[in-house]
Amino acid sequence: MHQAVITGTGVYTPEHVITNAELVEAFNAYADLFNAENAEAIAAGEIEAKPHSSVEFILKASGIEQRYVMDKEGVLDPTRMYPRLRQRSDDEPGIMAEIALDACNKALAQAGRKGEDVDLVICAASNMERAYPAVAIEIQKLLGAGGFAFDMNVACSSATFGIQAAADMIRTGSVRRALVVNPEITSGHLEWRDRDCHFIFGDVATATLIERREDAPHGFLIRSTRCATEFSNNIRNNNGFLRRTRPDGVADRRDMQFMQEGRKVFKEVMPMVAQHILGHLADAEVKPTDLHRLWLHQANKTMNDFVGKKVLGRDPEPGEQPNILQDYANTSSAGSIIAFSKYSDDFKPGEIGLICSFGAGYSVGSVVLEKI
Repeated sequence: MHQAVITGTGVYTPEHVITNAELVEAFNAYADLFNAENAEAIAAGEIEAKPHSSVEFILKASGIEQRYVMDKEGVLDPTRMYPRLRQRSDDEPGIMAEIALDACNKALAQAGRKGEDVDLVICAASNMERAYPAVAIEIQKLLGAGGFAFDMNVACSSATFGIQAAADMIRTGSVRRALVVNPEITSGHLEWRDRDCHFIFGDVATATLIERREDAPHGFLIRSTRCATEFSNNIRNNNGFLRRTRPDGVADRRDMQFMQEGRKVFKEVMPMVAQHILGHLADAEVKPTDLHRLWLHQANKTMNDFVGKKVLGRDPEPGEQPNILQDYANTSSAGSIIAFSKYSDDFKPGEIGLICSFGAGYSVGSVVLEKI
């Protein structure tokens, strides 16, 4: 059995930024248009008026201050409220593969490797731009990688599930070097017209290079991995390739975008995540006091504070549980990898940290790392 080591990470960040103030201005303009167009029905009590959003509401609810997006103009157009991305020909790289390639090349450069050194690519993300061929295989081709590739979707836990899958294949000897890449264009599935969630997501791509320890001069040893799932409808998106077969076809239904029952999610997922991490640490013979850092899923500051306190048994000290969501917002599976990429350079050999992501499914994945 081989040992698996993370030797490089990469982050692709889109050029466009939407601040909370810009987002609120666009949303409130949309709400005013909606209310004006439906004034009679609202007065008759047939539908509810759209309330305004506010910068204060967003910051209190999430801790998010801004987000990066692939397209800003379409999102902030009150008559549209979703990205405008150009149609690409089948002979061009897809947009997910394009941003994934950027993140992969950064991870490879950090490790001193090239695309042809890779023999496994896992594209692990919340939403794929097509049913087939797998986006991972397109990324494999663009990299010039060998071996094989496949897509994986466990929503916000996709990155940690992908790391476990890759690490397991490295341990058993079926692959030598793997890239787990998370291109998350979450702006495409977010319902920007819903006050309760219009501020949540941002776009990004991350990549993690994993190698056999005998090939790794530096990095983070993957000491242990653990994944768990439990079905719930409280985070859901009902879009899919069977949509046109159903009675209302392609009607603009609310459930065809991101939906969640936020209070239920917090109440049910947070204990699940804390118990999962503590159980994983116990079985890996790692005490919470041994942890130098927690790199958590970046969905909500209150959630991260809750998990950090439950795991450590106290409020985390500054730097023990770094947040990046104030700048990136929720980037689904990529969030914990952004946090790891940006806040791991100061580790000394022997120091231990834990990556954890959680979300729809419900799903939760954790990775115990040791600096070598």
